[in-house]
Amino acid sequence: MGSALLAAVSGFKAHQRMLDVAGNNLANVNTLGFKASRITFAELISETLAEGSQPTGTLGGTNPVQIGSGAGVASVDRLMTQGGLLNTGRDLDMAIEGEGYFVLSSGQGEVYTRVGAFAVDSESYLVDPSTGYRVQRIGYEGVTEGFQDPADSNIRVPYDVTLPAKATENISFSGNLSAEEKPWTTSVLTSGTVYTAAGATVGEGTLLADLDQTSGLADGDQITITGVDRAGNPVNATYTVADASTATVGDLLTAISGAYSGSTASILNGQIELTDDEAGYSQTDIQLTYNGAGSFELPNYFVIESPGGEAVVEVNKEIFDSQGIGHILSAAFVRTSESNTWDLVLMSITGSIEGLVDRRIRGISFQTDGSFGGLTGSSGDSSSFRIIYGNDPTTPRTITMHFGTVGEYDGMALTGGGNTVSISGQDGHASGQLTTLSATRDGVLIGLFGNGVRQQIAALKLATFQNPAGLTSLGNNYCAVSGNSGDPVPTRGLAGGAGAVRNGALEKSNVEVAAEFVNLIQAQNGFQANARTIRVANEILRELANLIR
Repeated sequence: MGSALLAAVSGFKAHQRMLDVAGNNLANVNTLGFKASRITFAELISETLAEGSQPTGTLGGTNPVQIGSGAGVASVDRLMTQGGLLNTGRDLDMAIEGEGYFVLSSGQGEVYTRVGAFAVDSESYLVDPSTGYRVQRIGYEGVTEGFQDPADSNIRVPYDVTLPAKATENISFSGNLSAEEKPWTTSVLTSGTVYTAAGATVGEGTLLADLDQTSGLADGDQITITGVDRAGNPVNATYTVADASTATVGDLLTAISGAYSGSTASILNGQIELTDDEAGYSQTDIQLTYNGAGSFELPNYFVIESPGGEAVVEVNKEIFDSQGIGHILSAAFVRTSESNTWDLVLMSITGSIEGLVDRRIRGISFQTDGSFGGLTGSSGDSSSFRIIYGNDPTTPRTITMHFGTVGEYDGMALTGGGNTVSISGQDGHASGQLTTLSATRDGVLIGLFGNGVRQQIAALKLATFQNPAGLTSLGNNYCAVSGNSGDPVPTRGLAGGAGAVRNGALEKSNVEVAAEFVNLIQAQNGFQANARTIRVANEILRELANLIR
């Protein structure tokens, strides 16, 4: 009877543990990242009443005679299956689809969790808001930009940092230039400056000294006329004010017309205009510079109202100077008289501009199959513009143009059909502050700044284990390394066996409620069965006691 009672008591204890495990699983059915446990039983050592014997020549063998002493808990194992994902839409909520754990620092060491419900504290660190533990990073993302301290593995989210402005240095093009014939255009350049006298627009007969844009004009003052004529020949002439009391706008226009072969200067609506005499490809450009004791407001550069070409395709894009000030750049591709060859000319740029040092890229060629051929025309040029901004008048800024790979169609092409060429990108931007944060599938945090720029902020550090079921639970959804988990292997999303990081989601518990209800019933049945064993054994012992009386 003693063995039966002891076996029943062990069964009581084992099924009580089974009930504890099922109850804990159900208690955590809505705990984020929780991994359910299962319990397994094992029989206790048996009492051997008789050893087994081997068969003999005349008798068969006998089995050992053993009576078990009950059941005990063999193991309580964590089920490491993936929990379902709960979409939250919150930028700082993250889940792992697959293997791996987020790595956090407790200040004393690293802990690991499947729950990525993060927040940013008052010092801009990415933390678990329930404990303040700091999320760890891996790699060098965000270090060069100054977002992360190379000596610190804690992730900082730079909401308090202003991304400095960056001047545009590169512009990329893509699309098609039509290889079909188009109407020829005539080159027209205008001063941009509207000249007035006593507030009224002027004509050719207006005295230069009467212009609102002149002061102290004197005999002998000079205006230097430089540039390039229609055929690309350099222009260098000088207009000298012989008598300031009689010099007129028409005199200056006559000097300009005389300096250019094939172009005529005029005054239209108060602006000086230089127009080619014929349509077609033209390289006409002009610059006026005043030399004298007084002042004469002359344009920093002439706006190209209409570039001369055998075909013209205009493009526009906002670019930025070193202070992050935006300027609208207007340019045009013009077909030259050379086969399959175009120029790119800078027509105008808004804002404060001191001058255009180089506004034309010559000899953009295409191969006979329409692919980009490089700057290989007979008048091949460097692939850049040089601009002098008003806020940096001593330093011309070079902007390099990228048209594609020679022999490829990854940039621009010259084929039949319509014109689709456009500016596909530029690398400048204004200053701005971080507005939103998101994570890529490989765990890189991407910040979107108010200026529209996206920057890598940091890469989340993940850890994988040879035996994740062997981790020790610390509470608060944290785990720690145990002797049987194996050492953590630092990695990032989609690498080293780790899964993908899912932004705007959290991992739910993997508890199967229906299965746990079955476990509850089984635990109850086992408990009741062992109770019945104790009751029967107790009744037999009572009968034995009654026999003595």
